[in-house]
Amino acid sequence: MFKKMHNNKGFTLIELMIVVAIVGILAAIAIPNFLNYQAKSQQAEAKANLGAIFTNMVAYSAEGTNGFTGANKANIGFATSGTVRYGYTILAASITATQFQARATGISGRVIGDTWTINHLKNLRDVVNTSFTS
Repeated sequence: MFKKMHNNKGFTLIELMIVVAIVGILAAIAIPNFLNYQAKSQQAEAKANLGAIFTNMVAYSAEGTNGFTGANKANIGFATSGTVRYGYTILAASITATQFQARATGISGRVIGDTWTINHLKNLRDVVNTSFTS
């Protein structure tokens, strides 16, 4: 009978607790990094759409005689589709014949409050660098 009990194979409770602790430590490191990468990938939407606004604004300016004056999202042909995580505005106060500025502001997902701008010189800027660790 003693021989039979001695040949039992399996894991002890301490071995299982050590594995659970290691998995917990790895998760504590990996999950915040994953969330930051997720937020940065969502920022790609803002960068791409602001680039599209820039291209459309340049085309609008080239077609007319008033430069950027009078431009808005509708008459430059800019529209978004699908799931949108940013709201886009062409800042009316910044539009002159030779200058403009457009803004993307995070409205959903991990990028709420994140703000990017682009101007007539194609300067793309992260205005509000939101911390994604919360």
